[in-house]
Amino acid sequence: MSRMIADYLEQANKLAERGVMFVTVTLVQPEGHVPQDIGAKAIVTESGLAWGTVGGGRLEARAIEHALTMIARVKLGADTNTVVDAEMIRYELQRDLNMVCGGAATLFYEISAASNWNIAIFGAGHVAQATVGLLCTFACNVICIDHRQIWLDKIAPRSNLRKILATEMPEEVYKLPAGTFYVCMSQGHATDLPIVRQILKRDQAAFIGVIGSEPKARTLRGALVKEGFTEDAVNKIHCPVGLPIGSNSPAEIAVSIAAQLLQTRDALA
Repeated sequence: MSRMIADYLEQANKLAERGVMFVTVTLVQPEGHVPQDIGAKAIVTESGLAWGTVGGGRLEARAIEHALTMIARVKLGADTNTVVDAEMIRYELQRDLNMVCGGAATLFYEISAASNWNIAIFGAGHVAQATVGLLCTFACNVICIDHRQIWLDKIAPRSNLRKILATEMPEEVYKLPAGTFYVCMSQGHATDLPIVRQILKRDQAAFIGVIGSEPKARTLRGALVKEGFTEDAVNKIHCPVGLPIGSNSPAEIAVSIAAQLLQTRDALA
């Protein structure tokens, strides 16, 4: 096995183990003056070029751009008609990329580790930060939504994390993929209620969790029933969210929530 292939497999396995979505780009048919040999590979994650090269310059820039488009379509839950797992594209270097060397290159794109487990965390406070950090170690896509940039900035970037600044957080519900696991831990009942209302209206959630106490749970369910939601719909809400384990520290609450999400995911499998 060539050193390049061994290095590629090592990098790809590391990303797959972490549940990071990535695209492998392979030069499968160089023609004429092309700055790399057949079989050259590159790995592109949501953060950009992660490993390797298919030639650098404008060809590689176009490859990265296309790979990022493939990742974005999957992460945004695009219509399945617009999502492809693999694709082959031939580029005329002078005509398509304005490269003076001429020739042509055919690139093969293949998306890997495309987790379909999407978890949306509404809120970026102390408990949310601990929860997001833990969830990002799983093979899942985490979306953290808050209206406070200063709190979103406290969460370290991760390859399977998307942070969204939203003035109107409930409006983000309809932008998320069907089957999303929702956890609401915003600033309190007044901000959680509108989010939960939208989740119930959409009726496509795999899990609905809300942080809080038993009195908050009764208040939340009572308000939603008064608004016309059925008892069956309201009873789908897990509040307090998390398994009854651990203390009230953010780290241990995060473990209890993560455990309940894993439990639900496995039951649905």
